[in-house]
Amino acid sequence: MTRSDQPTRTTEPTGGGQRPGARLPLLDVLRGIAILGTLGTNVWLFTARGGEGVMLYETDMLSPLGAFLAEPSAAGLAQGVFLLVTNGKFLSMLTLLFGVGLAIQFRSAARRGGRWPGPYTWRALFLFTEGLIHFTLVFAADVLMGYAVVSLVVAWLLARSERVRGAVMWTALSLHLAFVALVTAAMLADTPPEDTGVPDDVAALYAEGGWLDQVAFRLDHAFLLRLEPIVTFALMVFMFLLGVRLFRAGAFGADATGRRIRSRMLVWGIGVGVPLNVATSLAGPDLFLVDRYVAAPVVALGYVGVVGWLLDRVSVTGPVVGAFASLGRMAMSGYVTQNLICVLVCYGFGLGLAARFEAHGPWWVMGLWAAVSGLLLVWSTLWLRRFRAGPLEALQKAVLSRAPGNHRAPVA
Repeated sequence: MTRSDQPTRTTEPTGGGQRPGARLPLLDVLRGIAILGTLGTNVWLFTARGGEGVMLYETDMLSPLGAFLAEPSAAGLAQGVFLLVTNGKFLSMLTLLFGVGLAIQFRSAARRGGRWPGPYTWRALFLFTEGLIHFTLVFAADVLMGYAVVSLVVAWLLARSERVRGAVMWTALSLHLAFVALVTAAMLADTPPEDTGVPDDVAALYAEGGWLDQVAFRLDHAFLLRLEPIVTFALMVFMFLLGVRLFRAGAFGADATGRRIRSRMLVWGIGVGVPLNVATSLAGPDLFLVDRYVAAPVVALGYVGVVGWLLDRVSVTGPVVGAFASLGRMAMSGYVTQNLICVLVCYGFGLGLAARFEAHGPWWVMGLWAAVSGLLLVWSTLWLRRFRAGPLEALQKAVLSRAPGNHRAPVA
């Protein structure tokens, strides 16, 4: 092993005036909101004709404002606004926060004088395995596998200089924007194929088929179903590194520095991102990539600013804020649990409500989201009154404590 391949001993300053080891309430609340926000997008996949298999056949189902203009209705407007608020924004927020969590773990290792990435490699491997199981057995649009791979790249970069991280960060963004521009230009120039919709056999699989049949379907179409984390790899690297930079600048602290940074995020994210997002959503499926992977991340920064602005003006010990913070503290358990609930409620081997309520339009879908969200907030609050961590977080800590060189797994 060459000198450059040796694990690096961390020397990370606390940054941003944030007290080492102290939890930042805003981060927990943001994680809880991001978990429920991702459900706000995914719930439409669970309830679609063909379930999550719809991702293979329809790319515009998550951008329905154009369809609403063609056939205006109260239901279409409600669905369009709901998806305009959620689609891609909370996934981007979750990605940003994962980068923040990585920076916290790096800082924790620095305080102990540990080597980096060192034991973090085991944590990433555990996350990838967890994501693989989640993808195979529960839900095709899993995010954990992609996060695990990107986290290894960013973990290595954290031990490099700020100059190197900055170069990688802006290069990743440039590559992502170039890719989106090229693909979008090709879509605009090409004649769109005739939309044949979800095949009847795929629709029947999720409406009536067994669980093992759905597992086999995911494995048979694994590459296409895993395409999103592949094509957004550069974007994830950028968002991870942006999360690291914002954390070290003190953006999530309760002091004047944090409030100033969050105010800028609010102004730019909402002022620039929302008009761009509305325009791309109205433009239809040809601008789907711009809508979800360019406009949405900008709006996500505005959401962080909005939540921070609200949290500066309410009690962080109140029951509502506390419920979101509890879900944020056990975000991984919440993420997997909400998908498991929706699978059992919507698919044929469970209650099969997606097929039974298909004629009821978007109202029951939004009601399902609200019901599952409320259940998760109550469950996480009650769980953490009795236990110190969520079930999957506790399992992860127990497994990693036995990994070589990782006697104490840091908690983000």
